[in-house]
Amino acid sequence: MLVGGRKMTTEPLTYETFDQLPAIEFSHEDETKGALDVLKWGYSHYGEQLVYACSFGIEGIVLIDLIAKVNEKAKVVFLDTSLHFNETYELIEKVRKRYPSLQIELKKPSLTLEEQAKQFGEELWKSSPNKCCEIRKILPLNEVLSGATAWLSGLRRDQSESRKNTQFINKDNRFKSIKICPLIHWSWKDIWRYSHKHNLDYNPLHDNGYPSIGCQPCTSPAFNADDLRSGRWTGTTKIECGLHE
Repeated sequence: MLVGGRKMTTEPLTYETFDQLPAIEFSHEDETKGALDVLKWGYSHYGEQLVYACSFGIEGIVLIDLIAKVNEKAKVVFLDTSLHFNETYELIEKVRKRYPSLQIELKKPSLTLEEQAKQFGEELWKSSPNKCCEIRKILPLNEVLSGATAWLSGLRRDQSESRKNTQFINKDNRFKSIKICPLIHWSWKDIWRYSHKHNLDYNPLHDNGYPSIGCQPCTSPAFNADDLRSGRWTGTTKIECGLHE
């Protein structure tokens, strides 16, 4: 199989074999900056085991549209913390209608918000945001990925300093998996250009100063035009929910 002019290995790329097999390279000198080639490789390599963990931000919407061109029955998982904006839930329903064959699952944590409050106190996201993310995001995704060799993410290199070295294919030590990131070479302008060209639905909060949208209590409008994630966990030293560390 040829991808980006290079012959791909047919051996399964797993967390255990990541450092043993030759590096897989993709060209990003095409219309989708390598994204479609990466997706075609991913679904041909992992099939139904490949899971897309989507936050339904604008990058996620673009990636869903690209995924649908490759695998219209792909599995998409949204980590439903029960703390998201109403606009996010409304967007998910629009996406369901536009791509009826996609398997979109809303994955909830094992603890309800009430149960979490009883065990750890009210508004855990204020007293211990890392613990809250662990309960409502990391542990649920770990359940989703148990048995899944690889997963997809919409990370882009220009989103933040902590993501600038992301590769198309990454060894994910957090979930002992392979993390595939097709959009690493896309800019913020690329994302919006594609979205408008294909008339994609998106979260209206993006038009109101929210370039990065997560849980409602921990998301504010961005205050730094050079940092699209500056509205996340404002007033704390936290910069990631823990899924991509």
